[in-house]
Parts: sequence; C-alpha cells; structure tokens
Amino acid sequence: MAKKPTRHKTAAAPVPVPQTRDQVSNHIREIGERNRELMRITAAMNDELAAVKERWEAEAQPHSQRIESLTAGIQIWSEANRDTLTQGGKTKTATFPAGEIAWRLRPPSVRVTGAEAVLDALRRLGLSRFVRQKDEVNKEAILNEPAAVANVPGISISQGEDFVVTPFEAELSEAV
Repeated sequence: MAKKPTRHKTAAAPVPVPQTRDQVSNHIREIGERNRELMRITAAMNDELAAVKERWEAEAQPHSQRIESLTAGIQIWSEANRDTLTQGGKTKTATFPAGEIAWRLRPPSVRVTGAEAVLDALRRLGLSRFVRQKDEVNKEAILNEPAAVANVPGISISQGEDFVVTPFEAELSEAV
C-alpha cells in the first residue's frame, strides 16, 4: 500500500497584509496616525501623573521636613554625648527604647579631577603602579580591515538588517 504524501499546513498570517502599493501607503499613514495618538495618550498620562505626584509630594513635605529637623536635633545631642553613648569609643551604636543611633564610617573613595594631568604627574614621579593599563580589542579597527582578522578564532563580524516604517510627519512652524 502506498504511503500518503505528508501535508504541511501553514496558518494564515494573523496580520493584515497589504496587496497593493496604495494599501501599503494606507497602512503607513495609519501607523503615523496611531503613533501620534499614542504620543497624545502618553502626554495625557504624564500630565495626570505629574498632578498626582505633585499632590502627594505636597502632602509628604511637612513630614520630610519634620524628620530632617528631628534627625538634626538627635545628631547634635548625640555628638555632645558621644563619649557616654559609645562607652568611650568602644561601640558605634547606642540603643534607646524607641530605636538606635549609630556612627558609621563610609568606605574611602578617590576622586580625580584633571585626569590627564594626574596621569602625567604619577608617571613623572615614578608612581606608574597607580596607572592602569587597559588592553582591549579595537573593534573599530577590525571593522576597517575585516580581511586581516578573517582567520582569527573568536572574532566574527555580523551585520543585521532592520525593517523600518517611517510615516511622513510635518512640524508646525512657530508664528512670527
């Protein structure tokens, strides 16, 4: 008995597919209209969010100010009584019935202003151990000479293609 040929079914495209140039142009026009409507909706949402945020921030402001004021007062009192609170510097935390206060050292940080001048000074003073040398692949050079690295393992050059639809839009000129 002969075997039935295998049938392959393809589902219909779940998107509207234009059939003519005019239909493509109409789809592009509709994309432009819908993009502009999305921008209007987004702007309206942001206007509402700004009003809501402003209202809640105004309600929260007195609380934030009071917290800052209370914290500053506690810090002034604690600094005046630090030796007693830290048992002569043995601890960094003092406990109260309602909570605790603590002194914490931040990790040290280095800030460099005028990086080129600092690098030159470090090299002149023989302190090059504080200058980092960074080796990295120069991708721009590879793109300029792809044939030179064609056989280098680990390097591949790829290029993709995007499909872009850009509806025409005109800007309003300001009245002079």
